[in-house]
Amino acid sequence: MAPGVRLPGSLLALCAAGALLAPGCRGAQGKFAYKLLHNLFANYSSALRPVEDTDRALNVTLQITLSQIIDMDERNQVLTAYLWVRQAWLDAFLTWDKDAYDGIDSIRVPSSYVWRPDIVLYNKADDQLSGSMETNVVLRSDGQIMWDSPAITKSSCKVDVSFFPFDGQQCRLTFGSWTYNGNQIDLHNRLDTGDLTDFVENVEWEVLGMPATRNVITYGCCSEPYPDVTYTLLLKRRASFYIFNLLLPCIMISFLAPLGFYLPADSGEKVSLGVTVLLALTVFQLLVAESMPPSESVPLIGKYYIATMTMITASTALTIFIMNIHHCGPGAKPVPRWAKKLILHYMARVFFVYEVGENCKSPRHPRTVDGRASKEEPHGMGTGWAEESPGGGSQARGCPRGRCLCHHDALLRNVGYIAGCFRDHRAAQRRAREWKKVAKVMDRFFMWVFFVMVFFMSVLIVGKAV
Repeated sequence: MAPGVRLPGSLLALCAAGALLAPGCRGAQGKFAYKLLHNLFANYSSALRPVEDTDRALNVTLQITLSQIIDMDERNQVLTAYLWVRQAWLDAFLTWDKDAYDGIDSIRVPSSYVWRPDIVLYNKADDQLSGSMETNVVLRSDGQIMWDSPAITKSSCKVDVSFFPFDGQQCRLTFGSWTYNGNQIDLHNRLDTGDLTDFVENVEWEVLGMPATRNVITYGCCSEPYPDVTYTLLLKRRASFYIFNLLLPCIMISFLAPLGFYLPADSGEKVSLGVTVLLALTVFQLLVAESMPPSESVPLIGKYYIATMTMITASTALTIFIMNIHHCGPGAKPVPRWAKKLILHYMARVFFVYEVGENCKSPRHPRTVDGRASKEEPHGMGTGWAEESPGGGSQARGCPRGRCLCHHDALLRNVGYIAGCFRDHRAAQRRAREWKKVAKVMDRFFMWVFFVMVFFMSVLIVGKAV
């Protein structure tokens, strides 16, 4: 050490602390560590690159240890991680003969005392531009310096939510010198991958790997090459939370939509059920939209919600159409012949739709009060009203010709009118029953169609998780 050179009192205190931490510095070695520190930093400047030949590049190795993923903000596309950054380089001006200092091989000094490479995170997304934490560096007798510093980084990460919640993300952490080009600092990665041995498992993301690559880029502003080391963090989302809180409720609600066709039309709740299911799915859709970044790519679960909502909207519209058919009044037109053959004959048997008294083996026959099948007369009169006599006149059964009132024309016209009204009423009822049966068959048909659609849509969305 040059005579008359004195160090600040704070440096002397830190030197004593460093001597206690260094290997082999016990007891009497404290004075040698004090002397070594004075000799090393007597004429040392931390402002210049520590190379003897300024035309040669200084080799700097970088190693990243991922300790924890603090947050993954998909909406703002920012990854917050806790890292341990290790940098190593050779300082040609900080070497000594350890035998001359009682075998002291290394000391620990504040990092501000030595020259440090200005390695920064290029894709930093933090509003605070502070660097790494001011920690000590390990200085060895051959000039090797190792600087370990913890850092909480916020980096930009392009998030692709096309397959949410069964998606995987690739977040890149690019480190490089901010002012030194490749001719001054040659940056290399120490290992081919980031260190994950001390990683704390994240509840939402599973880390598949962290490969490291070295790139040499020539930017448009400068002609010199700029090397950087890029760590690609491979993440896979743990979908269990979203399956049990967003997906399964949606699937169960979706299976309620086809049941609206099974409700009786006279209950008055068919349309209400469809609207209620549609509102429930809208709430789930809003929950997903709030957590997703605004982009052109629609998440997989969002596509499922939209498809389900479209299906429920269609089922509600069909329900209104079928209810209109069900409530066809007596003045409705008869059921077309093709509809009778297709819907009332074939489809009714396929979907097991029968009227009261019908079954799959015997058709329904109208019966009279005494249990015998009745046949309508051409004039709407029963068989017990009158029969023609061989002489061409009509004669009531069991009624003397002279006393029977059936021979009066006015009475016959009134009875014929009543019989016609009764016949028209029964025909109108029959048409109403046929339209109600058509509506019921269509209800069963669309119920099974929508059940199949919901099932296949659910299988497709759950199949992505396998």
